[in-house]
Amino acid sequence: MRLWLFLLCAAAYGQDTRLVLLGTGTPNPDPQRMGPASAVISGDRVYIVDCGPGVVRRAAEAGIRMDQLTRLFVTHLHSDHTAGYPDLILTPAVTGRREPFEAYGPPGLRAMTAHILAAWKEDLRIRLHGLEPSVPEAYVVRAHDVKPGEIYHDQEVRVIAFAVRHGSWKYAYGYRFEAPDKVIVFSGDTTYSEELARQAKGCDILVHEVYSEKGLRRRTPEWQRYHAAFHTSAPDVGRIAAMAQPRKLVLNHLLPMGETPEEVVSEVRQHFQGEVIYGQDLEVIR
Repeated sequence: MRLWLFLLCAAAYGQDTRLVLLGTGTPNPDPQRMGPASAVISGDRVYIVDCGPGVVRRAAEAGIRMDQLTRLFVTHLHSDHTAGYPDLILTPAVTGRREPFEAYGPPGLRAMTAHILAAWKEDLRIRLHGLEPSVPEAYVVRAHDVKPGEIYHDQEVRVIAFAVRHGSWKYAYGYRFEAPDKVIVFSGDTTYSEELARQAKGCDILVHEVYSEKGLRRRTPEWQRYHAAFHTSAPDVGRIAAMAQPRKLVLNHLLPMGETPEEVVSEVRQHFQGEVIYGQDLEVIR
């Protein structure tokens, strides 16, 4: 019922929800690809999904104002998805945020947040009690350890978390964003998941991690075992998309392993013939 009300509002107010890829990379230090991070923009609200290295600079480059960086959703606590978290907490507080920062993610996020604030306590003390003009509310961080189900809603979006399998991680989530005019689903880091396909059924945009099956064959047995347990091959991404039938499939957290973008997309197309986008940093998808 709530989604139908969103859709009615979209028709009435001409909503334009869009996805901005802020980082499409992995732990590999590729200067063309920042760490995993995306922005869902609906109305004037910005919702960040994951916060890999470079997230704040990429957000500024995408035209996102610092006062808009108030909501974060973390899929899991791997370093490549969270190394930009201190930056996302601290930099906007200095440069324009005017309200508390809200972060949602799997169990462990609250503890991570507490340790970040403790590590930067001297910086916070000087920022708030020195001569520098400051907005105390901007330095307030409210971290929420969440369970699968609806975890957030406001007048722009409803967010549903669902469990995915990511190797030996006990808690790893995908997210479904329901905006008035669009549904955007994020796989997070995961292996093949029929639950993900169910959550993404008929969505407008499915953002899914990928590695090249052909490229993986050239890796050592140890790395082959690792990626098979933690990540999703391009043919399996195609299988998931074939079940979900998104309007657009966006490949993210890209591990081509020596293959070209065209070759990775061709692996996906073994099973899915819809629109496939090989993501690039700062790409805007509607």
